[in-house]
Amino acid sequence: MLKLSKLTDYAVVALVRLGQKSEVTTSPVLSRSTGIPEPTVAKVLKILATQGIVTSQRGARGGYRLAQPLEEISIAAVIQAIDGPISLTTCVDGGDCDARSTCGLGGQWDMVNAAIRHALSAITLADMKNHTVTDRLGGLHVPPMPDGPEATA
Repeated sequence: MLKLSKLTDYAVVALVRLGQKSEVTTSPVLSRSTGIPEPTVAKVLKILATQGIVTSQRGARGGYRLAQPLEEISIAAVIQAIDGPISLTTCVDGGDCDARSTCGLGGQWDMVNAAIRHALSAITLADMKNHTVTDRLGGLHVPPMPDGPEATA
């Protein structure tokens, strides 16, 4: 199953909330406004600061703020900051693969991975905040998830 980590999900929530504030904001304040536990918010913000997505300010009036507006931060950038490179399989982008000589799919996952990266790079945190993701993706229709194991393709 392709699934983002909880930390990435929390990072998106915290960043969108941080983008709604004009002043420097502390992790306890973000924790209270998002419902995410404060140690988790602090951990996420520290990671995001090392990746340049947020800036930190020390001192009595210290805290965090976005390094760029929400419109300039892509979902792909957040995923990569928290989880590392976006790679569907180990063989993507020339990675090691034990079955490379026998699987017969060489290079095909690269194209699928590139399409997913492209889509995630096109969606910004502002799109998430404003509920405009479908607008950004050209009206892409996302079918509802099947209800149970009896559903087939």
